[in-house]
Amino acid sequence: MTPAADLAYVTAVLTLYTALPDTPNRASAYDKNVASAFLQRDVPLQVVESALLLGSLRRSNRPGGRLPLPAIRSLAYFSPVVDELLRQPLSDTYLDYLRSKAERFLRPEVQKSTFSHDR
Repeated sequence: MTPAADLAYVTAVLTLYTALPDTPNRASAYDKNVASAFLQRDVPLQVVESALLLGSLRRSNRPGGRLPLPAIRSLAYFSPVVDELLRQPLSDTYLDYLRSKAERFLRPEVQKSTFSHDR
């Protein structure tokens, strides 16, 4: 990939990550490193998106009456789901289903910076 394509991939991963509920408003330097590691491993962006949606929806689909889970503090939280989907990829139709299911859980877009400069 070219440096511009690499940057676009990392930015896309971080944008998807920070749009999820229970994630930070801005990605940290560590999150950027995790996204870069996905790039170095040649993880398709579609697999990362699927993992983020699937992991987030799994968290939100907990039985009632349980204590809320703590906020997700790192993109690395989703690494096991990425590995799972690399072993057993989802169909395109299931990804479409996840996207539609996740729409109601995503935060409204607000002015955000993708990279945290304070870390």
